[in-house]
Amino acid sequence: MKKNFVSNSTASIRMFKNDFLESLSKVRFYVPLIVYVPVIAFLFWKALWEIEMPVLNFAGWFLFGLGIWTITEYILHRYVFHFEPEAEWGKKIHFIFHGVHHDYPNDAKRLVMPPSASIPMALGFYFLFDWLLPDTMVYPFFSGFMIGYLFYDMVHYALHHANFKSGFWKQLKQHHMLHHYSDSTKGYGVSWTFWDHIFRSNFDKK
Repeated sequence: MKKNFVSNSTASIRMFKNDFLESLSKVRFYVPLIVYVPVIAFLFWKALWEIEMPVLNFAGWFLFGLGIWTITEYILHRYVFHFEPEAEWGKKIHFIFHGVHHDYPNDAKRLVMPPSASIPMALGFYFLFDWLLPDTMVYPFFSGFMIGYLFYDMVHYALHHANFKSGFWKQLKQHHMLHHYSDSTKGYGVSWTFWDHIFRSNFDKK
């Protein structure tokens, strides 16, 4: 497959011969909401009702988690999803995780992260933060982190499917489309472009 190949087809291409593995690689855009909204609600309940955390403490840690998500989104997209290995097996893994989205950006079933990938990743982050943070602060922190993730997934889907006429959303869509169709080495922020400005990976203004 050519390096700069980009399909305008809305078809969902097959990646695996095995039907089960193929099913794990596709997901409807609303599935992450079904999976993670109850988890977030449980974290709210644990913090505010079970341990009766003060609301201001909750809000502070929640916003901290949300902020950490924004830099996590940037780092994952730039340094993990766009890391291109030299080995053939590495190239195949890269294509499965992100390359397919760049080659087939209109494939609606591969615009949000499937639970087969997002659940192990979420568990890994949860246990990391639970280890790093003070006792019970993981509840508000991780709820903010996960809301940031859900916002990212829903925004990413909308940027590929909604026709924004003006304002912030139109600018955000243009930013992401430039990443896809102009220069994939810039514009790594999807739901938030702040870090592209900070790390000078934004598109040059003309």
